[in-house]
Amino acid sequence: MKSYRKELWFDTSKRRQLINITPDVQACIEESGIREGLVLVNAMHITASVFINDDESGLHHDYEVWLEKLAPEKPYSQYKHNGYEDNADAHLKRTVMGREVVCALTEGRLDFGPWEQIFYGEFDGKRRKRVLVKIIGE
Repeated sequence: MKSYRKELWFDTSKRRQLINITPDVQACIEESGIREGLVLVNAMHITASVFINDDESGLHHDYEVWLEKLAPEKPYSQYKHNGYEDNADAHLKRTVMGREVVCALTEGRLDFGPWEQIFYGEFDGKRRKRVLVKIIGE
């Protein structure tokens, strides 16, 4: 069995942002030479997420509205965590959206349904962040 590891780095321009990283993950698969196995993609920051869903702008807007209702950014004083940083809402949003995905790799491609894409969800951005891609297989 072979193993491959790579970190993908992102510089987000907004506090909250969704980035389709499917092409980046597929490039890692091709670089790895692994054709059959599993791909793990996980956020390496506690205020960011990796998840699978449709790449549709209306859905992305709905995520923003829904997450903001669940864990509003302001007022900052509503959270005991806030002190040095005002990012308690980002920690909560990450918990809802999840830390990682594990995907099947078949014949050198992500074994996805027709609309599935991998997203990096940033909830406390405007700084450099990273995602781990780990591939195991043959």
